Amino acid sequence: MHIKPWLCLGIYLAVGLCAVPVRGDQTTESSPASQQLQGFNLNGYTNTGEKAWDVNGTKADISDTNIQITNVDANYYGSQETNLTADHGTINKTNGDVHLKDNVVITSTDRGTQMFTDHLDWNHNKDLVTTTDPVKILDPQGVVTGQGLSAHPNLRKAQINKHVKAMVHTQPEGELNDQIITITCDGPMQMNQATQYAIFIDHVVAVEPSTGRKLYCDKMEVWFNQATKKIKKAVCTGHVKAVQGPNISFADKMTYEGESQILTMVGRPKIVFDAGAAKGGGLFQPIGGGGKKK
Repeated sequence: MHIKPWLCLGIYLAVGLCAVPVRGDQTTESSPASQQLQGFNLNGYTNTGEKAWDVNGTKADISDTNIQITNVDANYYGSQETNLTADHGTINKTNGDVHLKDNVVITSTDRGTQMFTDHLDWNHNKDLVTTTDPVKILDPQGVVTGQGLSAHPNLRKAQINKHVKAMVHTQPEGELNDQIITITCDGPMQMNQATQYAIFIDHVVAVEPSTGRKLYCDKMEVWFNQATKKIKKAVCTGHVKAVQGPNISFADKMTYEGESQILTMVGRPKIVFDAGAAKGGGLFQPIGGGGKKK
């Protein structure tokens, strides 16, 4: 979400000016120490008269340095429509930075991606949102949780700092061969919605719960098909170990091709087997027994 509306709101309430035309309805109560707005609604418009954003709240308390908002509900309209809600928000009137707390939710309405946390800071100059609290991101491709986040407000690029756990669909949810792969890592984990790419770093473990198959590595990179949302390719590097029951294979690198379902392990030994001939359709397939080897 482009949260520059917050800066416009802060300037409007502080000095009665805003770069974007603003229309609003509010009632005002004044005291010697502060000003309070009850049940306010502010709208921002482009130079052509189209609605660009709106900010709603049940109350705003204005002091010399900050504006405190209760029950924040903001929307940004345009090519990437986004909604932001929080129980409480504070705007720094000097630099336009925003702090949100309690039930913070960012929703990218065009993609359905949502991010949940307890506290969130938006740096106006960097256009970056950050938190050190636990976070959860819901996406059509799965669920990611972890500790700490830095992201662009529209969530197209994000990093979860540590204690990462992702539950990823190998096929679009509801399809016959859909498998849930659970991937954990110490972090960080980075994802880019624009390129449909994610990378997991440090002590990566991938588990297919339905079969108990496990894969260990130092780094895992995953690409998704833009159209189908299926796993297009996965590359694991560094101390790769694949485990299924008593069978263990080691390699320097493992590559999984989603369309052909070919899994290639390179190193000592090098193993290639046809995942399409094996039972299941997950991120990695049974080790040995009926597949092709090299």
